[in-house]
Amino acid sequence: MDKFGFFKVAVATPVVAVGDPRENVRRITALAREAAQRGAELVVFPELSMVGYTAGDLMLQRTLLDAVDEALRQLADASLEIPLTIVVGAPLRHGASLYDTAVVIAQGQVQGVVPKSHVFEGEGATEKRLFTSGFSIDNDVISAGGDMVPFGAFQTFAVNGVEVGIELSHDLWALVPNSSLLAQNGAKIICNLAAVMEGAAQYNFLQQQILSQSARTISGYVYASAGSGESTTNGVFGGSALIAENGKLLMEGERFLMQPQLIVADIDTDRLDYERRRNPMFREPGTIDKSSIVTIDFPESDEERELDREIDPMPFIPHEERARWERCQEVFQIQVQGLVHRLTHTRARTAVIGISGGLDSTLALLVMVRAFDVMQRDRKEIIGVTMPGFGTTGRTYNNALKMMNGLGITVHEIPIRKACEQHFEDIGLDASDRSAAYENSQARERTQILMDLANKQNGLVVGTGDLSELALGWATYNGDHMSMYGVNATVPKTLVRHVVAWCAENEQDEEIRRTLFDVIETPVSPELLPADEQGEIAQKTEDLVGPYELHDFFLHHFISGGACPAKILYMAEEAFCGTYDRETILKWLRTFFRRFFSQQFKRSALPDGPRTGRISLSPRGDWEMPSDMLSAAWLEEIDKL
Repeated sequence: MDKFGFFKVAVATPVVAVGDPRENVRRITALAREAAQRGAELVVFPELSMVGYTAGDLMLQRTLLDAVDEALRQLADASLEIPLTIVVGAPLRHGASLYDTAVVIAQGQVQGVVPKSHVFEGEGATEKRLFTSGFSIDNDVISAGGDMVPFGAFQTFAVNGVEVGIELSHDLWALVPNSSLLAQNGAKIICNLAAVMEGAAQYNFLQQQILSQSARTISGYVYASAGSGESTTNGVFGGSALIAENGKLLMEGERFLMQPQLIVADIDTDRLDYERRRNPMFREPGTIDKSSIVTIDFPESDEERELDREIDPMPFIPHEERARWERCQEVFQIQVQGLVHRLTHTRARTAVIGISGGLDSTLALLVMVRAFDVMQRDRKEIIGVTMPGFGTTGRTYNNALKMMNGLGITVHEIPIRKACEQHFEDIGLDASDRSAAYENSQARERTQILMDLANKQNGLVVGTGDLSELALGWATYNGDHMSMYGVNATVPKTLVRHVVAWCAENEQDEEIRRTLFDVIETPVSPELLPADEQGEIAQKTEDLVGPYELHDFFLHHFISGGACPAKILYMAEEAFCGTYDRETILKWLRTFFRRFFSQQFKRSALPDGPRTGRISLSPRGDWEMPSDMLSAAWLEEIDKL
């Protein structure tokens, strides 16, 4: 396991030689060597892969069982030169019974054996005629490869410090799967050695089950099923190979191959630890007695390993178009439902919003329009206010008017220049001053107008600030920071663009659609400083605080994964390779942590708003942090990078 908690695992699907352990061990050894060369610390083979799952009643005979024992000895000897842990399936005798087992081999010896708990019968399987359930076996010993080794259904293996549990095939389908019990007792990686015959539509169900179980157990799930070479007398084995992590598919093999296959992926065990610390279920004592843990450690290699894992540069946005539009639709519906309930509860006669022509106010306006349509109320009861100031450009001003008029709401235009100039005179601010007082007074003037207008019209002010702005504190305290209900508060900036685009695609009016797409293309800006000589936006937010795609990436991994700055940098370099260099990422990473800590006081006074995703910075149970929390430890770590 590397310093950031990435644990590299492999699933190997050999072409099995049914009934020939000597040939199988040769093929298994070759795949294990390849897995080690790719940096894997653990490799998992299918159920009964030493003989072939379809060997049938011959597995009861001494000749084959003796050959299995000799083959296990050969594999153990070969493992002396293979620096990883091998998990392979084999039938083993114990007393008068035969068990379907997973044999764990490393460092020249068999480290332990795990028996199958839930022996299956049906769909061409004859397991109950051959094997005995090992569910009740705990802290026993069994002969394997010529040695007496630990034998138990719930023993685990600490491979380079990562606790690994094992279940076999249909143990996953039990009412209470073994993996659930193993995870509750500390196993972070679950290996499943399986042999499942293919059937139409079965694979999708299998994949869903594995993803669901990895999410339920907050674990890495490594699944290896029998494939080519197995007898097709009663069915076909497709060789399913899957590696999942906490509900996410990391790597998937190809089925129905006629040659060996090896897939490799890195499981983020640090993130699993973080997620478990956040989950009360993992603070409760396990429901089974804590079985033995076999420790297997390998010397650390000086070679830098390649990361076998895709790091998504846009973690809030699904890649596939259909999934992305579904996410946008769901987020939008949550926003609408939240606003509908708040308007109904407060009996507000109107809803008031400031429209700048930017992304956030556009999304909030679209939410309001849909909410009023749902309530079957007149859109004219929505009061949209454009408040041109010193930095307002023609592009944003015109887009604001086009949207409001096109959507059929009540439009107010209230310029703020004179009011701000009077205020500057009142507080003694020089007209040439461009400090925070100059900028923030404009934001507070706009908020005062909206609040007072809402009071006058018996209305509710709808806030527009998004999650990314809240993380960075990119809002004027008691200015655009404040509202009576903030519909965008849990929507990150990178996702706001896509939700607005989804609304545009579903908009019937062509003029409004064109306006929405122009808003999406407009640079993000608070427009508090005067425009440039060409009348274009001079104050671009991303020039000042950094690219939102980087900040959303930092936010996701810091809050959702509990990642330290060094790990975030490592992942960002992988995700944004060719887009941002290390120096640029470090610069904005420091900005993120400095601002995230220093601006908590703004989040401590947030208005209400609906939770639309996993990450929320609401102080009401979602994110608790003192406003005077020091950032020294995080910034010192960044300074050392």
